[in-house]
Amino acid sequence: MRSAEISPLIPETIKFSKVNLKAMLLKYGMVYVKPEYGTYGNGVMKVEQSREAHGTEYKYQSGTRLKTFRTFDAFHLSLKKATRGRSYLIQRGIVLLKHGKHRFDIRVMVQLSPQGKWETTGLIGRVAEKGKIVTNYHSGGKLTAMEKLLSPYLNEAQQAQMLKILRKLGEDTGRFYHKKYPGFRQIGVDVGLDRSMTPWIIEVNTSPDPYIFKHLSDKSMYRKVMAYRRANEKKKSVK
Repeated sequence: MRSAEISPLIPETIKFSKVNLKAMLLKYGMVYVKPEYGTYGNGVMKVEQSREAHGTEYKYQSGTRLKTFRTFDAFHLSLKKATRGRSYLIQRGIVLLKHGKHRFDIRVMVQLSPQGKWETTGLIGRVAEKGKIVTNYHSGGKLTAMEKLLSPYLNEAQQAQMLKILRKLGEDTGRFYHKKYPGFRQIGVDVGLDRSMTPWIIEVNTSPDPYIFKHLSDKSMYRKVMAYRRANEKKKSVK
C-alpha cells in the first residue's frame, strides 16, 4: 500500500466492522470478507447487496453455502458469527474472468535469484471448483497453464504482453516487500484479471506452495522454482 506504483492495483481493503461493511457494499455492491490471517482460502466469504422488487437483498456465500437476508442487521449478525471472533477484512470485490463457467486467478511466484535479484519464476492459473468462490488448489481449484486461460481473451502478442506485465508486477512487489521484510526470499502474488484486463493484487503470500507448478505438463517452471528455493535455503542455512 505504501508503493505509489503498486497500490493502485490493490483493491480497497479495510477492517471488518458493521459501519465499514455498509459503506463498502454501498460503494461496490460486491465485496469479499476474508480473515486477516489465513491459508488456503479458508473462511473467505463473497458478500453482495442488490436491489430486488421487494427491496434491498443481502447475501453471502461461504464454501458452497449461500445465505440470503432481507435486513442489513440480520445479515451483519450472521456474518459476524461466521467470523468466530477472528480479525477479518473487507476487500472490494473484483469480478474475475472465467475459464468456461468458472472464475480464475493467477499465482505469480517471485523468488530471490542466486544473484540476489527478485525474479518471477512461475506463473500458473487457478480455476475455482464448481460452486466455489475461492480458487486455491487446496480448496479444490484446478491448476491450469496460462495460455489456456488467456487465449479466449487475448491474441498471442497480447498474451506475451500480459505475461510481461504480470512478471514485472511480481518483481516490483518482491522488491518493495523486501525493503520492509528482508528475511523473505520468496512470495506468491495472487492476481485477478477483470474484464478490462486490469491485474488486481488480491493478496501476497509469504509461504507460497512451490509444488503447484509440478502439475503443469511443461516442468521447466517447476524445475526453476525448486532450484531457486534450494539455493535460498542453502544461503539461509549458511547464515
